[in-house]
Amino acid sequence: MTTERTTPEDLFSLAGRTAVVTGGTSGIGLMIAGGFADAGADVIVTSRKADAVESAVESLGQRGSVRGTTSDLSTEDGCRALADWVAAEQDSLDILVNNAGATWGVPLEEHDDASWKRVLDLNVQGVFHTTKFLLPLLRAAGSAEDPSRVINIGSINGLEPPVLETYSYSASKAAVHQLTRHLAGQLAPQITVNAVAPGAFPSKMMRATLESFGDEIAASTPLKRVGRPDDMAGVTRFLASRAGAFLTGAVIPVDGGASTCG
Repeated sequence: MTTERTTPEDLFSLAGRTAVVTGGTSGIGLMIAGGFADAGADVIVTSRKADAVESAVESLGQRGSVRGTTSDLSTEDGCRALADWVAAEQDSLDILVNNAGATWGVPLEEHDDASWKRVLDLNVQGVFHTTKFLLPLLRAAGSAEDPSRVINIGSINGLEPPVLETYSYSASKAAVHQLTRHLAGQLAPQITVNAVAPGAFPSKMMRATLESFGDEIAASTPLKRVGRPDDMAGVTRFLASRAGAFLTGAVIPVDGGASTCG
């Protein structure tokens, strides 16, 4: 057993590591990508929209090494294309953050095949296929002593029933949590797989809800506020760094206590 000490700087550093953050051009994905860049990682962000990629690369480039590419991760072919692009850029990958996602909220009677397909194709199959196609690069970088990392972005809506009628979304995030546990067992010890389940954070997906009910949501949360960018950057940096190397198969709620002691 080693007794060598790790400095606080090294414990949370991502220097020399490369990370892919899907949906990394806005909201929670942008928070994560920025935190990784601050920690010294070489960051690759993806989005369906070329202008969003360009804007994110320009803004985040002031904080570190950031590249970007477009991708549609709602199809298996789109996930394969992203993996092929990354493989053409480098021989290994240290960190994959599966953040790209979609939601749908209408009354129960109005939910149809399209609402389920749109959400589950991206939120569940996209996570699975992206991880699958990037496995060779993740395995090339990982070892039992220093595993590569997969971080899936779930939701507290996958931990407890939401108030809003977002049936396909809550079902998809519960699936992401279970997929995280399943993959963690299969990919150990070379790769750790964990999930973060955010509560209310300022993002495009949450904008309308926070504009209408932000004060009520904050008041009902034990810590009396919504999430900040550094809250998301902090937990994902922990999971991606040496500090999180002995954790796998976990689903971590980052919600101010809303789902655990609310």
